[in-house]
Amino acid sequence: MTNHTPRPNTGPMPPTSPAFLLAALGRHIRDDIEKSLRPTGYTLRHLSALGHLKREPGISYSELARRAGVTAQSAQATVRQLEQRGAVERRSFPGRGHTAELHITDKGHDLLEAGKRAYASSDKNLSLVLDSEQLTVLTGFLLTALSAHQPGA
Repeated sequence: MTNHTPRPNTGPMPPTSPAFLLAALGRHIRDDIEKSLRPTGYTLRHLSALGHLKREPGISYSELARRAGVTAQSAQATVRQLEQRGAVERRSFPGRGHTAELHITDKGHDLLEAGKRAYASSDKNLSLVLDSEQLTVLTGFLLTALSAHQPGA
């Protein structure tokens, strides 16, 4: 997000969709995080894969893809990039029918820390326009909305 002073609301809010507003804000936050990650050579997709692998080492490609909302081929390409860059290591034999036992390396953990810093920076930008109570309420609303979009919900 850009650091700018919000325009004061001088009249009634125009009717708009909360989903549209969340998508627009999400796009800005995603852009900010991608920009913060650029010096590392990694993207949010890499960060997402590492986060899933950290929570569940040895997760399969198909499960990783399902959780990330991408195709298995896309998940494999992302993991292959992470392997080539030394952020992930495979502890099983490659090949059809084999579960890829994927684990995060020290380099991968360093990237996750860079991701935490990028998210913290975006959180700080939000705190420039929302006070702590508003941030708490927003977080609660977002958690409630996200829980309704989880598989099986």
